[in-house]
Amino acid sequence: MTVAKPRPVPTPTSQPFWDALGDERICMQRCEACNGWVHYPRTRCSHCLSDRLSWHELAGTGIVYTFSVARQPTTPQFLDETPQVIAVVELDDGPRVTTTIVGIDADDVKVGQRVRAVFDHGDDGITLLRFEPL
Repeated sequence: MTVAKPRPVPTPTSQPFWDALGDERICMQRCEACNGWVHYPRTRCSHCLSDRLSWHELAGTGIVYTFSVARQPTTPQFLDETPQVIAVVELDDGPRVTTTIVGIDADDVKVGQRVRAVFDHGDDGITLLRFEPL
C-alpha cells in the first residue's frame, strides 16, 4: 500500500494564499497597523495583534537565508525527493518563507544565493511554493 504525501489543507483564512500560488503568484498578508508581514495566513497580526490585514503580491525573488539538506527522507513518502533541500528564503520584499530548493544539486546550495519562485502544481489542485537558483 502506497501512502500519499501529506498535503496542505486550505482554510478560509489561507485560501487567498493558495489561490494565488495556483495562479503562479505569491500573495501574503501585511498589517495595516504596524506594516509587518504576516505568514502563514492568520486573522491577526503576529507582531501587534491587529486584525487589519490586507493581501499584497510579492515579486517572488530573494536569497537563501538558511538551509538544511535532508539526506534521509523526512518520511517514507518523500523518498523520491531525497536529498531534499529545506530552506528559509528571504524574499526581496521582506518576509521569509520556509520552502524547498529545487533544480540544483544539494551540495551547490549556498547561503546568500539568489533564487526565484517556482510553482509545483499538484494533481489535487494545491500548488506548492518552491524556489530554484536564479
